[in-house]
Amino acid sequence: MGESQGLFANRRIAYEVVELTSREPTNRVSEAKQRLECPFSDERHVDVAIATNMISVGLDITRLGLMVVYSQPKTSSEYIQATSRVGRDHQRPGLVVTLLNINRPRDRSHYERFAAFHESFYRSVEATSVTPFSPRALDRGLAGTLVGLARQTHSPMTAPRGAGEILKERARLDFVAEALANRAQTHRRDMSPEEAARERERVRLKAQDILEEWSKIAMEYAQQGVALQYQTETGGAQRLLHDFLDPQLKLLPARHWKFRANRSLRDVEPNVNLWLKTLDGIDVEEDEP
Repeated sequence: MGESQGLFANRRIAYEVVELTSREPTNRVSEAKQRLECPFSDERHVDVAIATNMISVGLDITRLGLMVVYSQPKTSSEYIQATSRVGRDHQRPGLVVTLLNINRPRDRSHYERFAAFHESFYRSVEATSVTPFSPRALDRGLAGTLVGLARQTHSPMTAPRGAGEILKERARLDFVAEALANRAQTHRRDMSPEEAARERERVRLKAQDILEEWSKIAMEYAQQGVALQYQTETGGAQRLLHDFLDPQLKLLPARHWKFRANRSLRDVEPNVNLWLKTLDGIDVEEDEP
C-alpha cells in the first residue's frame, strides 16, 4: 500500500525490469546502466534491476539505494563487493535486505551468526593471489597504472585534459616506463640476474609502446581539433581510458584497445605450457564409438 502523504505519495514504481546478467549482450548491459543512472523525473528511469554477481565490480551509481540479496554468496568478498553498490551517496543511506534459505546449510549458518558476521566480515575475506607482471596482469593493469603514474607525478599531465599534453611532454615521460621496469626487475628475489634483466626489458618495452600509442591517439584527435581527456571528467573531449566492456571500443582503431583500464585484477595467473608425452613411446588412441 502506498503512502497517503509524504515524499513518495504520488510515486508509482516502474515495473519494467532491466537485467545486468551475462545472458544480456554488452550493449544492453551498458544501456541498462545508463538508465539506472537516470533520476525519477526522467521518463527513461527504471526502478527494478535483476543482477548477478557481475555488479560486484564497476557499478558506481549513486542513485541506487535498495538491494535484495537472494541467498548468501559463496565468498565473503563477493558479498561485500556486491552490497556496497547501494548507499554510495553519503547523503542518502542505502538498505540491503538478505533473503536466506533455511534449507541451505550455508544460509542457515549466516543467519545464526548474522550480527557477529556483519560486525567483522572483513576478517572473513578470502585471500586472493595476483602474479605481478605476468602477461595477463600486464594486459589488464599496465595501461591504467602507467597513465595514473604519469598523471599523478608529472604536473602538466594532472588536469582532466592533461591527457593531451603528452604531445608536449612525451620526452619527459620516459621515467614512467623506467619506474615500472625497475619494479619488474626487483619484484622477485628468486630470479637470476639474467631473468631479472629480461623481465625488466619486457616491461620497459611494453610501457614505451603504450606511451607511443598514447601520443598517436592524442595527435589524431589534435588534428581533428578535438581535445583528449583521461575518462569523462569534462565535456567536449574524447576519452583515453575505457572500460573493458565499453561498446564504443568497437568503433575505434585497434590502438585504443590498449587503453582498457579494468577495475579488477582477478584471474591473472601466468601462462603455462602443457607438454603431452606418451608412455614408453606407445601412442594412445581413443576407440571410436
